Order: sequence, then C-alpha cells, then structure tokens
Amino acid sequence: MKCLRIKHVISLFFVFLPLVGFAHDVTSADQELLRDGGLWAYVRVGATHMLTGYDHLLFLTGVVFYLKSFKDILKFITVFTIGHCITLIGATYAGISANEHLVDAVIALSVLYKGFENLGGFEKLNVKSPDLLWMVGFFGLIHGFGLSTRFQSFDIGDKQFLAKVLSFNLGVEAGQVLALIPIVFILMLARRNNQFPAFYKAVNWYLVVAGAGLFAYQLYGYFGGQ
Repeated sequence: MKCLRIKHVISLFFVFLPLVGFAHDVTSADQELLRDGGLWAYVRVGATHMLTGYDHLLFLTGVVFYLKSFKDILKFITVFTIGHCITLIGATYAGISANEHLVDAVIALSVLYKGFENLGGFEKLNVKSPDLLWMVGFFGLIHGFGLSTRFQSFDIGDKQFLAKVLSFNLGVEAGQVLALIPIVFILMLARRNNQFPAFYKAVNWYLVVAGAGLFAYQLYGYFGGQ
C-alpha cells in the first residue's frame, strides 16, 4: 500500500511539472493584453509567465527538495526572490538586456546544478559544495535577468514605465507563490513515505537530465538563429 502511494505521488509530480511549465514565451496575446489592460494586465502576465516558466520552477523544485523545514524553505525562497527582483527591476529600468537563448542556457545550467548538488555530486568528486544560500541568491540574479530580458521584448511604451515594471514583478511573485504551494504539498506527502529516497533520487536525476536538455536546446536556438 505504501509503495502504491509513493508511486501515485511520483506520478503526480511528473504530471504536474509539465502542466505548469509548458512554455513561457512572449506571445502576441500577451502583448495585446498589456496594450489594453492597464497595470493589472502586467500583474497578470507576470504571474502567467512564472507559472509557465518551466526552468524557474524546476530550479525552485530542486531548492525546496533539499530543505526539510518550512522555515528553511521560506529563507531560501526569500533570498531567491530578492535576487531576481534586483535584476528584473534593475536591468529593465536601465535597459540592460542580452540574448534570451544565452540567458536561458545559464538558467538551464542552474537546474542541472541543483539536481547534481542534491544527488551529492560534489561529495562524490571530493569537492566541497559552494554555500547553498549564496548560490540560490546568485542564481536568483540570473533568473531575474532572464525575466527582464523577456519583459523587455514587450512594447510597453514610456508612460508609467516604472509602475509597469513593478506590476510585472508583483505578478511574478504571485505566480511563484501559486506554483510553490502544490510543489511543497507534494514533497510533504512524499516525505511521509519510506520510499522517499527513491523518489528523491528519481526527481533529482530528472532535474539533471532536464537541465542538460534545456541547455542544449537553448544553445541550438542561439546558434541556429545566427
């Protein structure tokens, strides 16, 4: 019975991630919404962008997977949030951008990195792993820059520019919270089962493979578009 329950949790986990993270490209529908919907539209598009941001969600999954207490989850997610707020708001306001494929390739590496670390990859190489809190903050900066690069591809005009950026950022934070609730819930269920070590290993190998695949995909998109 316990084995059956953990299989259900594993199935739910792998079904959930693709559904919430199908794609987060900028669409003409988003542009039309921003053109006609006011500041609330920026909140909505920001939330949708995070909820469909598979790379961001995979990384966050890797972060919370490693943590056991709600206090630690709150601490690490706060650091990640501060990091991506800094670059999302700062880079957008300053007009700093980069090729989206290259930025997303680095974000893909952050997914691979977290899965590798969770699997004890550094210990197996006899290398001390970097401080996790600092790394989460660093990757938060990278993820925020990726969000900024996407946001800057919209035509948002010059009026209420800062208000629009802040509204988009607010939406991103709301989307992040909405995405984390089911992820944390699933992990809490899984931890109660004695099959959790197998679940832990399977999911983190999934992160490694997904990160490597997304990295290759983004490099293909970069060089293929040259």
